[in-house]
Amino acid sequence: MKVVVLGGAGDMGSRAVRDLARQPEVTELTIADLNLAAARKLASESGEKVKVVQVDANQPRTLVEAMRGHDVAAGAIGPFYRYEKVMVEAALEARVNYTSICDDYDAVESILPLDGRAGELGVKVLTGMGWTPGLSNVLARKGADQLDRVDEINIYWAGASADSTGFAVVLHTIHIFTGQVPSFTGGRQVRVAAGSGKERVEFIEPLGRVSMFHLGHPEPVTLPRYIPGVKTVTLKGGLTEEFLNSLAVAIARLRLTNTRRKKQVVGKIIKTILPALEKVGKPGVPISGIRVDIKGERAGQSQHLVYQAADHMNNLTGVPLAIGALMLGRGQIRRAGVFAPEAPGAVDPDAFIAALAERNINVHCTQGLK
Repeated sequence: MKVVVLGGAGDMGSRAVRDLARQPEVTELTIADLNLAAARKLASESGEKVKVVQVDANQPRTLVEAMRGHDVAAGAIGPFYRYEKVMVEAALEARVNYTSICDDYDAVESILPLDGRAGELGVKVLTGMGWTPGLSNVLARKGADQLDRVDEINIYWAGASADSTGFAVVLHTIHIFTGQVPSFTGGRQVRVAAGSGKERVEFIEPLGRVSMFHLGHPEPVTLPRYIPGVKTVTLKGGLTEEFLNSLAVAIARLRLTNTRRKKQVVGKIIKTILPALEKVGKPGVPISGIRVDIKGERAGQSQHLVYQAADHMNNLTGVPLAIGALMLGRGQIRRAGVFAPEAPGAVDPDAFIAALAERNINVHCTQGLK
């Protein structure tokens, strides 16, 4: 199996590279990145089968050429609101199966219309195969499959800014706290204000209770497409550094991040001062988590399933990307076109959870009457 990881020298992509490099079935692994020095350093640490090529996502032709000749391309170049559609179109031109950690709702909305074209080409595009979306979607599918009827899916993520240092993560956080973002309620798509709907949610240790807000992620866009009958799908998240949540909401409400240019400017400022900001108030726990609540009915009784996991952000994000790439390369993903992990014929939840456990990422489940 030949795999190329786009953005493979970054925070999340490098974790996928390290996992893939250990798999005997991966005979050739390419790190495709703008930062050649970082890519070469990672390659030198990862074995002889790993090679390096330079790409620039602002020059899509370099992506097409990097993908050619590979069985699978894994996308880890962010922010995805700028680059996911670029990478998907490059994969279609190269006719290479593709998976990504795309976590921006508008990016997913922009590529779903490519489903027909991808299907005609026989190309599989598995978008959002990371932490959230990705792990969250698979757990939602796992829970939905346990029920006769699914009424409600509520997804929560808690992340520490100290758990990731990448600039793309900063830009993503700014983006998801900005403007009106998708949610799904009453059986229809709606838009809600990012940073609204605050609630305190309990995560497994060592996270504990964290403040959650409506934020812009793809799950409310894709889950209603693939899980019949669900009436409510919400996505809320928050940083364990509480002060940073308040700062992000304030910046967005002042309209300092309502254009791509403004996001870049503010992102650079925040990236510079982030080490100092993280020390304001109570420091966050340098670990991240996911919680997925599925409510519905089984055998005539109301049920409430809760799935959770906690680990470092690069593990929760990069490991699912590697597993998704391996599943594509093995032919375990049957569906063609553009789709999310929870789609029929996409990711088998039990196989995925078992693969996580092999890498010491464990999913915890509780269930009972609603």
